[in-house]
Amino acid sequence: MKVYIYKAYDKAGAKVDGQLEAISQAAALLALQNQGLLPSEIKEYKESAGDLFGNSKKVSLADLEFLTAELSLLLASGVRIDKGLDIIRRSKAQPALVRLLTAISRDIAKGQNLSQAMASHSDVFDPLYINLVELGEASGQLPEIFAKLAEDLKFRRDLQRKIISSLTYPFVILAVCILCIVFIFNFIVPKLSVLFSEPETLPWYTQALLGLSNWMQDYQVIMALAVVGSVFGIIHLFKQAKFLKIWQETLLKIPGLKSPVLTTERIRFNSALAMMLEAGLPIDKALDLAKGNIKNQVLQREMEIVRNKVKHGHSLSPSLKQTSLYPEFYVSLLEVGEESGNLAKVFDEIANRSRQEFETWTEKMTTLIEPLLILMMGGIVGGVVVVMLMSMVAVNDVGF
Repeated sequence: MKVYIYKAYDKAGAKVDGQLEAISQAAALLALQNQGLLPSEIKEYKESAGDLFGNSKKVSLADLEFLTAELSLLLASGVRIDKGLDIIRRSKAQPALVRLLTAISRDIAKGQNLSQAMASHSDVFDPLYINLVELGEASGQLPEIFAKLAEDLKFRRDLQRKIISSLTYPFVILAVCILCIVFIFNFIVPKLSVLFSEPETLPWYTQALLGLSNWMQDYQVIMALAVVGSVFGIIHLFKQAKFLKIWQETLLKIPGLKSPVLTTERIRFNSALAMMLEAGLPIDKALDLAKGNIKNQVLQREMEIVRNKVKHGHSLSPSLKQTSLYPEFYVSLLEVGEESGNLAKVFDEIANRSRQEFETWTEKMTTLIEPLLILMMGGIVGGVVVVMLMSMVAVNDVGF
């Protein structure tokens, strides 16, 4: 089956656009006509082979949030799950999501539950998602489960966006700085060099400037290739499990990076635990699933130890106190929650406080990095300009 994107008009003359699956363009045209639509444009969706790093087009986090939020709304309105999937598929969903929904609908039509159909797509739905959906099916609370999952996915997307936005500005400043340096050493300094008839009599700083300019012109292509090769090399290294483990261990030892790493993982772990405990999962099962939300392997191992302790009868708070994820203050909150039997609310409170901590850290780092990078760019570019002016003054002094 192929995915076709269409634009059409309904019987009232209003514009309609969307997507549908069909064997051929003629079949897609016939399907639209059977719906009472007059197509003005219909074309097959051509999926890109991959992005810069070879990753194929797939369902994104935004697509998954859209699907989860829509399912929550439709199911809460009394729409059956198969009808809800069909409504979302016929909406303005991305083609990758359309194919996913088609596969899930096909499996449901064969008699599978929604959780079983989703489990066949482990690259999109993680074990936490699937287990909560299965729990919602058993308890009849699927709308509420999807609402909680949508909220969690929205936070994860906001977190991802904040991290990217906090890194974007420094990278832009760095790129501008590099472009300025390349422009100066390729176009400005070479024109300046024609003013000097006897290079050996020039001041040392002028000779260094001209020498650096000549070196960059001779080797800048090799430097560019080396940078590109380094980027691909780093990407390849991060795909190696051994290197990734060493990198994650190193992050937890660097003072400036340890705190945000722990805060991010604490948010993921506690928000997942809060959802599962509210849904009625036992604590050992919830710990096992929430552990999968943690990306850092060192912290994952610590949580596996906690799960085993709790499973064998140990108290939760003392066990979590022995991990790197919970400072003393949060352990005190957990002790209160454990005594009152309201752990879900405490885990949710810890997740919210950790979100505020991370947002504060992001704002501080962005505020600090911006002026430092501007000063660095101004120092480099301004230093080159000063050397050029001093060189011109030196030439005039020699000529005099």
